[in-house]
Amino acid sequence: MEYDLNLEKAEKEIKKLRAKKVLIQLPDGLKPKATQIAKYLKEKTKADIFIWLGSCYGACDIPNTKDFDLLIQWGHSKWQKKNR
Repeated sequence: MEYDLNLEKAEKEIKKLRAKKVLIQLPDGLKPKATQIAKYLKEKTKADIFIWLGSCYGACDIPNTKDFDLLIQWGHSKWQKKNR
C-alpha cells in the first residue's frame, strides 16, 4: 500500500518557519518509512530531522518538544468540530 505523506507540505512548513530542529512523529505502521522521510526532509531543507521512537496513540500523545522548532505528526485523524 502506498501512502501520500504530503512531504512537500512538510518541506514548505519547515522552510516557512526556518526551523533548524524538526521532530517527526509517526504511528507504528509508518515507522518503517521514518528514515526515508527524514532523509528527504533533510535534503530539501537542511534542517536537522529527529525521529520520535516513543509511543504514538493519537493526537493527544505529543512528545516533549521544548528542544525543537517544529513537530510534524503523520497518521493522526483531524480534530472534528462538534456542531451543536
